[in-house]
Amino acid sequence: MKVALLQLNSVWEDPRENHFRASELISSAAAQGCDVAVLPEMFPTGTSSNTAITAEPANGPTDAFLSVAAKQHTMNIIAGFALRGQNPESKARNIAAVYNRQGDRVALYTKIYPFSPALENRSYEAGSAPVIFALEGTACGIFICYDLRFPEAFRSIAKKVQAIFVIANWPRTRIEHWEALLKARAIENQCFVIGVNRTGVDGNGLYYSGCSQIIDPWGRVLCHGSEREPVVIQEFDPREADRYRGKYKFLNDMKPLKTFLF
Repeated sequence: MKVALLQLNSVWEDPRENHFRASELISSAAAQGCDVAVLPEMFPTGTSSNTAITAEPANGPTDAFLSVAAKQHTMNIIAGFALRGQNPESKARNIAAVYNRQGDRVALYTKIYPFSPALENRSYEAGSAPVIFALEGTACGIFICYDLRFPEAFRSIAKKVQAIFVIANWPRTRIEHWEALLKARAIENQCFVIGVNRTGVDGNGLYYSGCSQIIDPWGRVLCHGSEREPVVIQEFDPREADRYRGKYKFLNDMKPLKTFLF
């Protein structure tokens, strides 16, 4: 599987400009024969709480843009954006969507852990469950940014997937956490972890340094993007996760634990 990590520098609350920028990066990935292109969390707007601008209908302009791009380039696309609630009283949802080579949306995941330290939970509804989808014959999962700090979410799908994608807007001030947690999730779940982060400065003054990467089940970093690389490409064999698990059957020893209070 050949994957393009698209480290988009999203313009604050400007979907039209960000669609244009994303289109250029997607075209570059397609020209290099990639099977999958991955965009960061909330790529059309940045992680703004202004849901009047960020949140779109389910079949809105970003969904249409991604569907057309996937079909035009015959390439799978994974991307994050925001959806409106099901009724006017509902909060918006911070989601990740997956499109196949025919432009069909084949998976939709809602961020389970909105970033409460920045009050994201006031504007965006929490998701209730992980999702698993097939991508080029590979069983995959996907999470968004702050989800990375909750290993139990990853553990819940570990035995069922070979690769897990994490899309984010993870600021440079905590980039060491991003790198350490991506590696930890790969090692403990014995799978590939593909982390895609944005670059640039957002409307809140937060700086993002990319550091997108793919980590194999051994914990080895296969690629690592600098903030000056808008497109990072890496090929890997998802079956390596099965071979590694066959040799080291760590996941077979998982068991529920009880807590005793004294």
